[in-house]
Amino acid sequence: MTTGPRLVVVGDPAGRRVAFFQDALRAAGRPGARAVGWQDVLRGEARLAAGEAVRIDSPGEVPEVDRLLRGTDDPARVEGGRRWYERFTAAVSGLAAEAGRAGAVLVDDPAETAVLFDKRLTHGRLAAAGVPVPASPTSGPGGAPVGGWDDLVALMDGAGLRRVFVKPAHGSSASGVLAVETAGPGRVQAVTSVERDGAGRLFNSLRIRRYTGAREVGALVDALAPDGLHVERWLPKAVQGGRAADLRVVVTGGRATHAVVRTSRSPLTNLHLGGARGDLAAVRTAIAAAGGRWEDALGVCERAAAAFPGTRCVGVDLLPGTGWRRFAVGEVNAFGDLLPGLTGLPGSGAEGLDTYGAQVADLLRTLPAAPRAPRTPRAPRAPRATSPSTPGTSTA
Repeated sequence: MTTGPRLVVVGDPAGRRVAFFQDALRAAGRPGARAVGWQDVLRGEARLAAGEAVRIDSPGEVPEVDRLLRGTDDPARVEGGRRWYERFTAAVSGLAAEAGRAGAVLVDDPAETAVLFDKRLTHGRLAAAGVPVPASPTSGPGGAPVGGWDDLVALMDGAGLRRVFVKPAHGSSASGVLAVETAGPGRVQAVTSVERDGAGRLFNSLRIRRYTGAREVGALVDALAPDGLHVERWLPKAVQGGRAADLRVVVTGGRATHAVVRTSRSPLTNLHLGGARGDLAAVRTAIAAAGGRWEDALGVCERAAAAFPGTRCVGVDLLPGTGWRRFAVGEVNAFGDLLPGLTGLPGSGAEGLDTYGAQVADLLRTLPAAPRAPRTPRAPRAPRATSPSTPGTSTA
């Protein structure tokens, strides 16, 4: 006899990501998962058991977890990405080792998780798979390093780039991202959410700022560089309602299941930075009017997800070019599923389900069944007098 796997979720047990996952399990008629806090994992205190399937979710913004990962209790600080990455990937590897010892399994491939949290490696893998991506001099394990502003200027000049996105290699949620453009010697500006205090420390802000001049912009790049930087061409985006537009497409089990349009008056479309949800039906109409097919746009996202076959769910940032004729992939996010209230695309197999419901359905459909715990043999009972059974019949 078998039953479904016993699920474990590693995340913030009090956070909304874990709550959404638990709600999806209950909606599917399953008991809630055992929740393990990231602080237990990082202290080496998390233990797994045979037959458990372990889903890794975002560490979130728990101050203690942030301190253990980045060495600071202030979630607004930008610096510390390299340390975060090293400690996070070490913790995931430790979980994989613990799972192997205990007879449990990780839902996602830890080696792919490590690639997904390095934008340079992700870009290189996508390019190698033939997925359209912006040109980048830092792509892949052999990409050019960026030690500071002088390196960035040299790379831009060498590649003939005048407008680029400069991204912390291990960042997320647009933390530390600079949209940089130049117009001749000394004429440079950057749009970013980064705020720099009097001591030179960098903080994330919910307000978009503009820095001008090589001195100001160069100081930001120099401060970000020790954590590693990824540089890619700033592609002109399609427009909806006079605002730049892109899409976050969630791919679950190889299928594009959810999509949201993000629009902004700045180059950064992240919703928490003042971006707004756009009109998905209007996007489909615009693509058709340009002679394209919506299914082909989703296919680009599915090809990007296929470059990470051991990861069940990713959020793909799809960049539509001017006129809605061409598409490129900006990023692939391991934890890109936090889109509350968004239900599945028609024909995706996730209709009526949110992103967590789609993931639960995929898990329950594809994870191997876990064996039941062996029963302790019962002592034989003394026979009792009964009427003889009719041959060929059975009693229940």
